[in-house]
Amino acid sequence: MELKTARLTLLIDPNKKAAFERLCAQQDLTPSQVVRQLIRDYLAQHGAAYQASGETAAPGAPAASTARNKRRP
Repeated sequence: MELKTARLTLLIDPNKKAAFERLCAQQDLTPSQVVRQLIRDYLAQHGAAYQASGETAAPGAPAASTARNKRRP
């Protein structure tokens, strides 16, 4: 589980933002949850390795890959 957070600011068309927020609400998800999942999926799709801030790697082990067993929205 990730312990630390960082802010990501982006500009988006206001109508697209409103539609996105409505869809998220219909699915009982926050926009942040959906964006975090999109980023995890994008990293996995492109094979980018990373280690979540709450995970610890075994001594001498490489950073965790994007293949995750725990899927969180």
